[in-house]
Amino acid sequence: MHASEPCTLVAEGIYQVRIPLPFALNIVNCYLLRDGDGWTVLDTGLNTPPARDAWKAALTHLHIQPGDIRRIILTHVHPDHYGMAGWFGSLVADAPPPVYTSVREAELAGILWNPQRLQEDIGFERFLVSAGMTPEMAQTVGRGIQSTGIQTLPHPATIHTLAAGDTVDIGGRHFLILHAPGHSDGQLMFYDAQDNLMLSGDHVLMKITPNIGLWPDTEPDPLGRFMRSLRELHAYKVRLALPGHKALITDWQGRIEELLAHHEQRLDHTLAAVKNGATVYETSLQVFQSDHFSPHEWRFAIVETLAHLDYLQRAGKVTREEGEPVIRFQAV
Repeated sequence: MHASEPCTLVAEGIYQVRIPLPFALNIVNCYLLRDGDGWTVLDTGLNTPPARDAWKAALTHLHIQPGDIRRIILTHVHPDHYGMAGWFGSLVADAPPPVYTSVREAELAGILWNPQRLQEDIGFERFLVSAGMTPEMAQTVGRGIQSTGIQTLPHPATIHTLAAGDTVDIGGRHFLILHAPGHSDGQLMFYDAQDNLMLSGDHVLMKITPNIGLWPDTEPDPLGRFMRSLRELHAYKVRLALPGHKALITDWQGRIEELLAHHEQRLDHTLAAVKNGATVYETSLQVFQSDHFSPHEWRFAIVETLAHLDYLQRAGKVTREEGEPVIRFQAV
């Protein structure tokens, strides 16, 4: 898509809208799906002035009125996907489009973006200190979540739920709903078997690997769940996948194999980094090229490193030593 184009047709009846983000990962791919006499929005972006301008330009380009939006479907509730769901509702205050995601993601939205928690909770800073960060660094990194949380306002009043194994009809397409855990506990993907088309969210991405992190609110074994899910998805016949970031995917099996190989290599590097014992932070310094990380990037590096250490611990390859306040890991 050229910079001058507010959206581009990527499949029959489906337009990609590239919404700017204020992060190093500076674009989230959202989608408009023609839905009878209206439209369905898949994922939304983070609520910032440039993002609002991008959406308004796309809607104008396709002659879509806010009232034409039938529903909003969220693959997951990370802020760059969830953050403008409430804003869309504010465009049609008397009849906001219903918002849908999985049961677990709806639950996480209430936990992660609770305004009172964002204002008061310092639990994440304690978590970062236990990972080996200094209190000063932990405070800087932790405050970034508060500023991001503000950019998810206003929140949708109600979130309706979808279940894996069910189907959702959008226009003439019949999408099978798939559970895709790892990047987020309840992430959903949508598979059109007739067209061999996958709406892959952040589960399978080109050029970059989705962040697989063990956050304080994450269900156990995120990396194990992610890799098992990839192996199951390898069997699907997919000619085209529409991801949440970066380029479209045309070699589904090949990309899944690359992602699995990447994490096997990352596990080897992580194990080597704790040969003589290390904190999560010390391990991340060995695994990532982190010289110029922003606070936003540091929190992802910590939770991803911890997810790999947790996987190795479950495999019996490292031990976890519960220090106070700092946790250490040691290769067996």
